[in-house]
Amino acid sequence: MATLQKIYSDIDLTFKQQPGKGDIVLSYDDQAVIRSVRGLLLTNFYERPFQPDVGSNMNALLFENASAATANALEEEIKNVINNYEPRAQLESVFVSAMPDNNSYSVRLTFFIGNNTQPTNVTLLLTRNR
Repeated sequence: MATLQKIYSDIDLTFKQQPGKGDIVLSYDDQAVIRSVRGLLLTNFYERPFQPDVGSNMNALLFENASAATANALEEEIKNVINNYEPRAQLESVFVSAMPDNNSYSVRLTFFIGNNTQPTNVTLLLTRNR
């Protein structure tokens, strides 16, 4: 009889409690890796103590005018971050499209997690905060 193994786990950032236990709820497998990728992409350099090189320059790029050139720079930054800092995700493709009217970008990531044969798709909307 085959049992489902949970390979990857991470803390769920909603910090909900498990009913009856009082522990924090965990996210597993695909959800854990997706949250890790999203966290890495939104982390600035020097934001993590004792790990100044972990992160990306995406925040600075979001303050540039929304154009195809900036979209290409964002695409390269995303590829570098995932390939360097998330070994659980094998990147298949990154597509960034500029939305100049909103001064934002739509990002579509496709990657494989572990030995999964089905790709995982993630869609993000990147906008500047200020």
